[in-house]
Amino acid sequence: MKKLRNHLIGVDQGYVSLFSDFEDGGEMWTGEGQREVRRSVTFSEPFSAAPVVHVGLALWDIDHGANQRADLQADGVTADGFDLVFRTWGDTRVARLHATWLAIGELTSEDQWQVD
Repeated sequence: MKKLRNHLIGVDQGYVSLFSDFEDGGEMWTGEGQREVRRSVTFSEPFSAAPVVHVGLALWDIDHGANQRADLQADGVTADGFDLVFRTWGDTRVARLHATWLAIGELTSEDQWQVD
């Protein structure tokens, strides 16, 4: 559990269109095997340390003729941002995918003293 010690708690959120491979015959729609899409997300302002990040599917347009396989994660979370990563594998065909994210963490305060 992450315990927040600061009265300045920041919440940032966003919506990312990860890909739309149906229109242009992209690999997520036509490919087989392991596939991955990674998008860099930058917070609207930095947190004082890496926040907790929650990600979710906002739109998932997938072919019904195969198994539906998906892995969506926040990777490499820092105080400034993270990578939003979607993976699929096997014969799963994904036409397009949109994701949402929510970050909650401590913000720095002008009243905080930094002692080295």
